[in-house]
Amino acid sequence: MADDNDTLVRRFLAAFNTKNADELAPYLHPEVVFHNYGDDEIRGRDAVVGLWKGVFENFERVEFETVHQAVNGDVVIAEQIHGLALPGGPLAPVMNMAVYEIEDGRIIAWRDYTNPVKARELLAA
Repeated sequence: MADDNDTLVRRFLAAFNTKNADELAPYLHPEVVFHNYGDDEIRGRDAVVGLWKGVFENFERVEFETVHQAVNGDVVIAEQIHGLALPGGPLAPVMNMAVYEIEDGRIIAWRDYTNPVKARELLAA
């Protein structure tokens, strides 16, 4: 990928809105490590894509957006809203902070920080 790191992460986040996990793969380094705070790390592009395939199957709607984003070299920090709707439910605006580390034009490390209690509360509304 020839994108600068800011554009790379913005395009990556936009790919979630397709609900097609295979669209995420080009942005991920083969040795990516994904850590959703509070859960076990997921290692490798195929494992991360597989995880998101399962997530997308559970949600009727996925609408992610970037609120603010800062770039310092190969590190990108993004405040995001993860809009998620279970089948028949309202869109829950789950706030998330993400940290991405970029290597060779792809995401090699990705950490998400979300309040899981608040996320469950919003999804249950």
